[in-house]
Amino acid sequence: MLPSAPRIVLLTAALVVLGACRTIVPPNFRPPENPNGGITTARKTLEDASPCCGSFADLSYQDMLPWQPQRFELSKDSPVANLNGDRSYFLAFRLPQGAQLPYTIALKSELNGRWLSSSYLFAPTMVVLDDAFQPLRSEDIQLCEYIGWTSETTGAFGKFKVDDDKARYLVVYSSAKQQQSQTYWEQSPTTFSAEAPVKMNSAGSFKIPHGPDGVLFVGMQNDTYKKAINNAVCAKAQQGNGVISTLRDVVTTDLLGDDKKKKEKGG
Repeated sequence: MLPSAPRIVLLTAALVVLGACRTIVPPNFRPPENPNGGITTARKTLEDASPCCGSFADLSYQDMLPWQPQRFELSKDSPVANLNGDRSYFLAFRLPQGAQLPYTIALKSELNGRWLSSSYLFAPTMVVLDDAFQPLRSEDIQLCEYIGWTSETTGAFGKFKVDDDKARYLVVYSSAKQQQSQTYWEQSPTTFSAEAPVKMNSAGSFKIPHGPDGVLFVGMQNDTYKKAINNAVCAKAQQGNGVISTLRDVVTTDLLGDDKKKKEKGG
């Protein structure tokens, strides 16, 4: 029995649709047209902003440091300070006087951007001040990646220890050095092809650039953040000699007793 005309039309249409699926990439899988547009625009916005303050003494310290990490958004609507020649959005806190020294302040920076390949992070610089607003210690915080089961435990984590009994205030900003640096990211920037839209491309720098703005969580370290920080990835793991080589070393040294160091000692 020969197929009817309507069946032929439907079959032809189905084949065309199936063929098109190999070349059509859903919008959320497509790479950004301008990967550097977000961070470039953000840097230009900060550069054009008028600083409100030029020294640590000019800042307002009305807010107490949160007793657990709290979300803050540093954006074009945030005040800008020019500290030691570095222009940056900032946060300023009073430090708790009843806390037992030393204590740890935990931080988490979230990716700013829709695409991993075009995202960036706000990397904090921490400055502890005395009661005369004079710096006691300053540190560019190293951020380390941790991917947890929830959004709360996912991001770029860091920590800062307060151990000086003269510490009264805390300023969080991003130094020029931080804004030009990068954070290691274990998940590579993902690209997609028309032939395999869900196939990840492992090629990439594996580093996320730092930018001038973004979401930052700051506060006294709790158990959730402590666990994330302790398990976070800060750099690419060193490559070993391979499984076969490792097994061979174990067999020859531990099982067969072929250990050169032991032989040299007469063991």
